[in-house]
Amino acid sequence: MGTLLIILGVLFLTLVILVPLWEKYAAKGDQKGRSPKDYSHLARYIFPLIALLIVLQILNYYFF
Repeated sequence: MGTLLIILGVLFLTLVILVPLWEKYAAKGDQKGRSPKDYSHLARYIFPLIALLIVLQILNYYFF
């Protein structure tokens, strides 16, 4: 259980550090001319999918 918490903590800290850097240095649009707001409709799915992934991984760790 301790190893799982360490891994989750490292992943969380990595996200906290890398996401602001990624947003700061990201290009204003990709090569096809799309703006970042074209992908905004996908943002509402990210946190529920991450939560589902964490729950499934915990279940997989303990029961399979």
